[in-house]
Amino acid sequence: MHIVIAGNIGSGKTTLTNLLVRHYGWMPRKESVADNPYLSDYYKDMKRWALNLEVFFLKERFRDLLEINHEKQVVVQDRSIYEGVYIFTANNHDMGNMSDNDYDTYMGLFESMMMVARMPDLMIYLRSSVPHLVDNIHKRGRDYEQNMQLNYLKNLNDRYDDFVTNHYPGRTLTIDVDNLDFQHSREDFAYIVKQIDTQLAEIEGREHTLFNKI
Repeated sequence: MHIVIAGNIGSGKTTLTNLLVRHYGWMPRKESVADNPYLSDYYKDMKRWALNLEVFFLKERFRDLLEINHEKQVVVQDRSIYEGVYIFTANNHDMGNMSDNDYDTYMGLFESMMMVARMPDLMIYLRSSVPHLVDNIHKRGRDYEQNMQLNYLKNLNDRYDDFVTNHYPGRTLTIDVDNLDFQHSREDFAYIVKQIDTQLAEIEGREHTLFNKI
């Protein structure tokens, strides 16, 4: 089974991923942010480095998908390839950071990759307000994130809501995290686990039904 933790920058994806790994014993698949050689340069000059940044992320996430497809245990992934493409890359294109030709080439590459990929069984979307995101970003103190524009975060938030609500075809669980402290509160984490357990039971029940029909 493949589970994705989705959400904007600073929404708590990595923290929740770590907690779920500890709780369920799942295998983590972390986003390779620190390994992206273009990230720091991108936040200094988005138009120059956007294509390089997004192609690197696409390459890494596609490799993750291929490896996850061969795993026999449950994998929980910190951000999906779909978010990278339909939210972050689309936002870069609309902001003018990627030319139409570069964007079309990028999308052609992604569509070719999707011919051999399988969708996650569940996407858990951590929805957060921009002030909450900013607070978390400041707390974790990554240098390259500290000058991030509020409008940039808002655009990403709007795209997340639209994508998850109106366009993503897979199973989703949306959790509003503004008033949750699942890292430090057992009650808040238990609240999330209960919702996930309900989704897992429905997935397993559906798979059992389909298996019996075969």
